[in-house]
Amino acid sequence: MKKTTTQNGVASTTKKTFSRTTSISQTIQAKPSVIWSLITNASDFSRWNSTVISIEGEIKQGQKIALKSTLDESRTFKLKVKEVIPNQKLVWGDAMGKRIFRLEQDGSSTIFSMTETIGGPIFPLFASKIPSFDASFEQFVADLKQESES
Repeated sequence: MKKTTTQNGVASTTKKTFSRTTSISQTIQAKPSVIWSLITNASDFSRWNSTVISIEGEIKQGQKIALKSTLDESRTFKLKVKEVIPNQKLVWGDAMGKRIFRLEQDGSSTIFSMTETIGGPIFPLFASKIPSFDASFEQFVADLKQESES
């Protein structure tokens, strides 16, 4: 696993013609298992995470979930849970992109990182209509840090 260099809770976005990638990393004073239990409990997500309205379904390998986000409250994102490595890595996504959550133990704390890449051949046609994820990622990580450390 690649060690993330900055854990400051500030998102960065890289834009290319056919894709956009947003990443964030944060050191959290909690064990990976504590963070893992939060990011894999769909029914509890909206309680601690102010960027998520709801997640329906189970966050388990191969399952489908329906996510409503504050970024676009009128839309339900239908996602598939693509990879689950307990306490280390979670990947969900659809045909247009994927979000990767990584947890890396660092002594008594955990380095949490989240990266989302969206894109494809027709991405340039609608890229300008997709809002920036930076503020949402920063709020997500701030909420996760607060809940994990409490």
